Amino acid sequence: MEWRHRGSAHPKNIPNAKIHWKVLVSIFWEQDGILHIDYPPKGQTISADCYSHLLVQLKDILKKKRHGKITKDVLLLHENAPAYRALATQKKLAYLDFQCLDHPSYSPDLALSDYHLFPGLKKQLKCHHFSSDAEVIVAAET
Repeated sequence: MEWRHRGSAHPKNIPNAKIHWKVLVSIFWEQDGILHIDYPPKGQTISADCYSHLLVQLKDILKKKRHGKITKDVLLLHENAPAYRALATQKKLAYLDFQCLDHPSYSPDLALSDYHLFPGLKKQLKCHHFSSDAEVIVAAET
């Protein structure tokens, strides 16, 4: 229902632009830049097992980058998503000797990706139309 004057025209319905697909990405980064980017297969979500596997990959990457001196002092700050809080993930973090910083719910102060990582990416991808996931990935990594 809507309120109108007698004789006024009906408002036009403008259909929303539909998003055909999304590309899920996990990005691990530090003050010096991006450490690791992972694109899960289409339709897969980030589960505790998937995230635990990414943490193992991250440890290997850090070992290479820091020439084997990675055993301690790795602090992770991530969202409060269920996969990150799962018991399997917590066990893997303890096994890898990573420490997690607590991320308060709805804290704008600690959303570092929103301020340091995504603005440049959004600027590069703005107003572009892509026909495949591969094109999105190439453009994002460029």
